[in-house]
Amino acid sequence: MYKAQEIEAKWQAYWQKNDTYKVENESEKPKFYVLDMFPYPSGAGLHVGHPLGYIASDIYARYKRMQGYNVLHPMGFDSFGLPAEQYAIQTGVHPATTTAENIARYTSQLRRIGFSYDWSREVRTSQPDFYHWTQWIFMQIFDSWYNQNTQKAEPIAQLIQAFETSGNHTINASCEATEPFSAQDWQAYSPQEKATVLLKYRLAYLSETSVNWCSALGMVLSNDEVKDGVSERGAHPVEQRKMWQWSMRISAYAQRLLDGLNDLDWSDSLKEMQRNWIGRSQGAYIHFGLNAENIQPNEHINVFTTRPDTVFGVSFLVLAPEHELVEKITTQDQKVAVNEYINQTKKRSERDRQATVKQVSGQFTGAYATHPFTQKNIPIYIADYVLSGYGTGAVMAVPSGDQRDYAFAKHFGLPILPILDAQTNLETQADATKEGKYIHSDFINGLDYKTANEAVISALTAQNKGQGTINYRLRDAIFARQRYWGEPMPVYFEQNIAKLIAPQDLPLILPKVDKYLPTQTGEPPLARAENWNYHSHPLETNTMPGWAGSSWYYLRYMDPQNAQTFASRHATDYWQSVDLYIGGTEHATGHLLYARFWCMFLYDGGHIGFQEPFKKLVNQGMILGDSRFAHRIKDTNTYVSSGLKNQYETTKTHVDVNMVNGYELDIQDFKAWRKENENAEFILENGKFLCSSEVEKMSKSKYNVVSPDKICDDYGADTLRLYEMFLGPLQDAKPWDLKGIEGVKRFLNKLWRLFYDDNQQLITTSETPTEAELKVLHTLIKKIGEDIENLSYNTSVSAFMICTNELSDLKCHKTAVLSQVVLCLAPFAPHLCEELWQVALSQHSTVTEQLFPSFNAEFLVEKNIDYPITVNGKLKRKMTLSADLTTAELEKAVMENPEITALLEGKTVKKLILVPNKIINFVV
Repeated sequence: MYKAQEIEAKWQAYWQKNDTYKVENESEKPKFYVLDMFPYPSGAGLHVGHPLGYIASDIYARYKRMQGYNVLHPMGFDSFGLPAEQYAIQTGVHPATTTAENIARYTSQLRRIGFSYDWSREVRTSQPDFYHWTQWIFMQIFDSWYNQNTQKAEPIAQLIQAFETSGNHTINASCEATEPFSAQDWQAYSPQEKATVLLKYRLAYLSETSVNWCSALGMVLSNDEVKDGVSERGAHPVEQRKMWQWSMRISAYAQRLLDGLNDLDWSDSLKEMQRNWIGRSQGAYIHFGLNAENIQPNEHINVFTTRPDTVFGVSFLVLAPEHELVEKITTQDQKVAVNEYINQTKKRSERDRQATVKQVSGQFTGAYATHPFTQKNIPIYIADYVLSGYGTGAVMAVPSGDQRDYAFAKHFGLPILPILDAQTNLETQADATKEGKYIHSDFINGLDYKTANEAVISALTAQNKGQGTINYRLRDAIFARQRYWGEPMPVYFEQNIAKLIAPQDLPLILPKVDKYLPTQTGEPPLARAENWNYHSHPLETNTMPGWAGSSWYYLRYMDPQNAQTFASRHATDYWQSVDLYIGGTEHATGHLLYARFWCMFLYDGGHIGFQEPFKKLVNQGMILGDSRFAHRIKDTNTYVSSGLKNQYETTKTHVDVNMVNGYELDIQDFKAWRKENENAEFILENGKFLCSSEVEKMSKSKYNVVSPDKICDDYGADTLRLYEMFLGPLQDAKPWDLKGIEGVKRFLNKLWRLFYDDNQQLITTSETPTEAELKVLHTLIKKIGEDIENLSYNTSVSAFMICTNELSDLKCHKTAVLSQVVLCLAPFAPHLCEELWQVALSQHSTVTEQLFPSFNAEFLVEKNIDYPITVNGKLKRKMTLSADLTTAELEKAVMENPEITALLEGKTVKKLILVPNKIINFVV
């Protein structure tokens, strides 16, 4: 048995001392970039679920290195974030202190598992030398606009020059709706007016936006941070509120983000999630006039629809409660009810509002719109299922063709107008068919869907009541957080105009504050900082969101010590896009979309030479926890063993898995765990207290977390690495279960015994391998090479076990075979293989510098065939013959064999059926 912990500590120290995994930005070798989604360093450290993807990427990185590639495989930390700030609020300890402690813990754990990271390239998003460049990128985005004609971001200075020359008449930009102005108008604008206009064009801009506001936390939350109307952290109430917010115009890149997916080696499901999030829809804008007081002559409600053909089925309009026209059009007699409904809506997150619910709600505004063709009055309602940030914040309701509109119409007694002769069962449900001919539809009566759709769009355009268009569901990304522990925004305000600080004054360092809480007037924590000014002008008090640093960190790894730029063009041209990126599916519509957006922007500006950050992306599955529960008899402090629980009315409570051996609870540990357990009583079965189990997400709150440190202590890091891969396919979720880990440990010990006897004496030889041994070896080489390329690591572990068993049966101790087995295993179990390579095999360089073994198909070719000899289909003999024999030679060899001659003696052979490499049958 080899001493895993001793060997692993030895080689980890060796790799660190010799910079074994350090990589340069120049090499004659081809490049390969392998990247993990970097972690947020929490105080709990890693649990065994975290390393799953890291082990997978490390195997691949080591394999590519052994294939002759110059491999970049870095690690860093997404170290700004809310948890450290919340801890600081509770304890007063600066977030930088706890973050540094947590990173030290993570780094120690990662090193212990033996990852081949180039630690000289480590990045931390909370370090000024990193967020210096996050701030710089923000400044470039702020100083850019999106030109629809060239389909790229361009400097705002060019836009200003165009305004000065010809106004905005010829500008085709992604921007907010802007009134036309001439060059003369522009010249006459005040600085404030010019700044206001430019904000409508900038890719980073300030605007009044509906946000998820949490008063208890004093900050805006993303949709992902809100669940069932409360904050995910702390379960505090969240409401919708209009606030001035920084946003980024990611919507300008919607079509490019869609098109780029076609060339990415990502899973179909992941690409489909992004396509759905971007949500490209072809349809039309339709203008509904307003029949209400205080309305300007040209004022109207603009609706986007993918079914303009259904316009004659509209029986009401629905506005988002936040729509800017609601207050203006609501009649006096409806104001109280409308305001009450709006206040109720504020308590629900956008995610909750989008969820399908059986209960219909809404409120009539008292106002009416006019149909663009029939001029009929159409009642206007507000309802929380319509969101102001999606489309135009207004829906034309066609109850006969949309089930949600149908339910709304039924609830409020509104007309349901049939518009196609193929619509059926409108008494009970909507029918969204496009089949049949149109009825009750004015000038499109009798037409089919395609012809009617085109006719409506043509009429809208001709009558200036709308136009055909393409719409995207993708919304601009809110880019501000009312937090302390984040990147300061390099913006100051002069006479209420947002301006950028000078580039030479970067980085803008996060200041000290007395508390990590909002001010008494509700301003963000940075408002507490003394002299938070820039040349006597107030600095922005919001910080950047967590996704800012993670949108470009992969670039910083390429050139992490560069003080002149975020990464030199030389470095980014060399490394290009990430070749393999491994991480969780939870980032599909957040981090991955934002990183693609920033990459495209930097490409537009000529800062990098590629448009997509991640060529190949693999989502690892989750390792689930195997939770344990103790069952307590209701209203008592008595616990009953799991097998007896059905005899009582019980409730179950999570038990820390570390105080359970299999299913047996250590009662003394349990009593000492919590004060309320000190005097608990226990009803045992067969002298033991057994827990029940359930597979759940591995989480501290469920007490089912297993530390990799414990596994390394008990079994070794190489066993942990192999076992996590052995649990199942990389992309699948699987429960953590230690039942099979002893088998992995036995395999490694069995491999060790091919090199050493029980007295730890070398038993290897330099003898020439046999054909059987070479066949075993090259079967392994072929299998492992294919499996690593396909990330099918679970079957690789099985192949190693089979190979070791077969070589043991063959009593193979030959270095010519074993050295190649070690090289195959090195990406999976690097510590053991380093020991075997440098010590047992007396090699003088690290195993990581060796080439991966080459597969030779000749060793798998069968040189002899065992033929079954049958007579009238019944097996009589077996003969071993050369596989190279021709049919004639095969027949001659059979007929001249004495055993066959004796077998056929006295029989008349009517026919000889001979199938080369399969069977020989005599028909007698």
